[in-house]
Amino acid sequence: MQNPRPEKVAVVNELKQRFAESEGTILTEYRGLDVAAMAELRNALRAVGGEYKIYKNTLVRLAARDCELELEALLVGPTALAFVSQRADGCAGDVAAVAKALRDFAKNNAELVIKGGVLNDQTLTSEHVKALATLPPREVLLAQLAGAFAAPTTKFARLLAALPQNFAYALNALIKKQQSTQATSTQATSTQATSNQTQSNQTEEA
Repeated sequence: MQNPRPEKVAVVNELKQRFAESEGTILTEYRGLDVAAMAELRNALRAVGGEYKIYKNTLVRLAARDCELELEALLVGPTALAFVSQRADGCAGDVAAVAKALRDFAKNNAELVIKGGVLNDQTLTSEHVKALATLPPREVLLAQLAGAFAAPTTKFARLLAALPQNFAYALNALIKKQQSTQATSTQATSTQATSNQTQSNQTEEA
């Protein structure tokens, strides 16, 4: 923008901050939703840590470029953004829960169209968002992982306590840690077996 108005600069800076601080952002088209429907949608998203805001595409485009986000293809038609922030109880929002809230609302309100979004700096298509909506809530997912992995309880508890807000990265780290532990265990077992075989051979030779 050449000689941009201060108000536009402020909005672009606000968007950049939201992109940086949000766990994820889902873009939608809201054309046709009335005031009552918008209020209902905002309340549904707020309950799961989402915040629904309408911005001009030109300003979203500028902020996305500054944040190196590939959103150009999604900025067609009126655009509202659902940012994943905090729930009313102060806990971190859940991108899967926000995606589910949007999907469920769209079932009864065809005017709401999910365009796509961004998660971990990666662009999401509408199909990606729909796939996210099928994931269980964060708490359930972590509980399932805790039950599935065989790591000692104390170590696993420390790992969960250290989970960053970005749970997608956290789950990835958790899986890699478990795979590393299993690989180390397998290698140790193999080494011990080789050692036992060598000792047996030496005994026979003697």
